[in-house]
Amino acid sequence: MSNLEFERERPAAPRVVVVGLASCFGCQLQITNAEPYLLDVLGQIDLCYWQLASSDPMPEEFDVAVIEGAATTAEAIETLKAVRKKASAVIAVGACATTAGIPGMAAGNVEAGAAAVYGEAGVPEACGELVDPAPISAYIDVDFEVLCCPIDTFAFIDVLQRAIYGSNRLPQTATLCGECKHNDRGCFFGRGILCLGLVTRCGCGARCTSLGRPCNGCAGLSPDANVAAARAVCAESGVSVAAFDEALQMFNYVNPALSEASEE
Repeated sequence: MSNLEFERERPAAPRVVVVGLASCFGCQLQITNAEPYLLDVLGQIDLCYWQLASSDPMPEEFDVAVIEGAATTAEAIETLKAVRKKASAVIAVGACATTAGIPGMAAGNVEAGAAAVYGEAGVPEACGELVDPAPISAYIDVDFEVLCCPIDTFAFIDVLQRAIYGSNRLPQTATLCGECKHNDRGCFFGRGILCLGLVTRCGCGARCTSLGRPCNGCAGLSPDANVAAARAVCAESGVSVAAFDEALQMFNYVNPALSEASEE
């Protein structure tokens, strides 16, 4: 077989698009921090659209869609639906895409918030029709998630490769306490310090707590979390339960499970 024939028979590289919705675009910047491995990753794919790096229109055909940001406008919802129809796999990256993140705190108060910001001038037409912020999973099926704010660069590479090669990825549901390095040196609550690790999804490697910083919950509420028990821990440790509830809203404001827990 000639080299030319071999080249013709090689399968085309998976076409990948990177789309940004309502966010700070910090998670897309994190992708570039994989510099030592970025060329290897790019060698496996055809990066045919990256909103942060190009003003070109999104192509009509692609295989994998990487989406950062929450859905906050009617236009964003339509974009999500169009992307989902074309993509074989959708990857939600970062807290804004997976939980609605900080933009989600405007849910239920969009009009008042817009009025406070823009006043009598009204919302600029370029902003589009505002809707309650939501994670992208509220509108489309998501195949893979990369959690946290910002994402871990190498967690993204791992998930991207799984999406490219069709590997299954079972979501992690345990809480951060199971992987927290402070288990060897004492818990934050033992010092009367608020930490959301006891209700937050694991998978980040306990980066913040291993550096002496309490978890702020950016990976989102764990399906295994017992919020009522966490409140009891706060009360017993001298940590304000009200402060716990307020802190939990930052990355979980639109999570129905949090609303249910608040009624307990």
